[in-house]
Formats: sequence, structure tokens, C-alpha cells
Amino acid sequence: MHDATSPFFISLFGIAGVAAAYLLGSTPTGYLAGRLLRGIDIRQHGSGSTGATNVLRTLGKGPALVVLVVDVLKGMAAILLARWLYPWLGASPDGMPWAVCLCGLAVLLGHSRSIWLGFTGGKSAATGLGVLLALSWPVGVGAAFVFLAVLALVRIVSLASMLAAVTAAILVCLLPEPLAYRLLVIAGGLYVLALHRANIVRLLAGTEPKVGRSSP
Repeated sequence: MHDATSPFFISLFGIAGVAAAYLLGSTPTGYLAGRLLRGIDIRQHGSGSTGATNVLRTLGKGPALVVLVVDVLKGMAAILLARWLYPWLGASPDGMPWAVCLCGLAVLLGHSRSIWLGFTGGKSAATGLGVLLALSWPVGVGAAFVFLAVLALVRIVSLASMLAAVTAAILVCLLPEPLAYRLLVIAGGLYVLALHRANIVRLLAGTEPKVGRSSP
């Protein structure tokens, strides 16, 4: 009979937790909204993303709000799952932040590279906000405030999302958070910026659409 606290079982449960976080992120909320409401593949419309912004442009405000909330909840659920599962492993409490870090990265990856959509998806901004809120609510609230402020001023979701990611990275370094949390937020922020490469090109060219206008 195997010891449930052995390194083998700790690793096994750890892998299962990361896999579960990835599958949470992979749930294609925006894609499902397009299929259920209009019978379309939302990846073939607008910007091609499955995120809430493209849902807003393609399906309208109501579906976009639902997709946004569910995507945020996916990020929160992954962090809560890690914190719930880790004590069952019987491992050192010092490892908890690192387990949370891995699950946070996994849910971001799942949202943008969904196994159900041929490893395509959204840009992980909303899911990233959920991760931040569950990880460190002051960082999450600060990032959300910057997002809303920038969106109100310039009405460009991509710019608001990127500045929110940068804000989160700064805040997590200023607050007394574990090193693993800091690395997660910084790595997640860089990942979100990388996913917005096309948006950056359009911003520099002055062709990035604003809220209420169609994507080129």
C-alpha cells in the first residue's frame, strides 16, 4: 500500500491540479456563446479571439458580460483549487505559493490555447483578472481600476488590458507577496502582452478599434 504523502503521490496530485487548472481555462466560453446563440464560430468574426471583447462586437453586450464573468471566475477557480488541493498532499506549507503559481499559469495558458479549439482562444486578460483577485485582491482591484480608467478615457480594450497587466506587475512587487506570486503575475503579464502583439501593431498604426466600433 502506497503512502499518500510520498513524493510520487504529491507529484501525481500536483500534476492533476495543474491539468485541472488548464482544463478550467480551456473551457471555450466565447466560442460556446457564438455556437449557442448564433450558430457561428466566433473565431471567424471580428478579431478572431474568443474573448469578451470580440463577443461584444459580434454578439452584443449581454453575451459579452456573461463571457467576461465566466472567464474571470475561471481564473479565480484555478487559484482556489490549488489552495484547496495542496493541504491534502501533506507537503510542506512553504510549497503552497509555488503550487498556486503553476495553476495560475496553467489556467492562463488554457484560456489562450484551448485544447478544445485546436490550441486557439482568447487573450487571457479576463481570466488573468480572476487569477489576480483570488491571488491578491489589492493587486486585482488595482489592475481592474486601471483597466476601467483607461477604458473610460480612450475606449480601447486592448490598451486598457495591457496597462492593467503592467500595473499588476508593479503592484505585486510593491506589496509583501511571496516570490512565487510575484513571478506568476510578472510572467502572466508578459504573456498577456505577448498575446496582444497584433493589437500593439494596430495601436502604433492608429487603426486599433474602439469599443462600439467593429474590428478591422
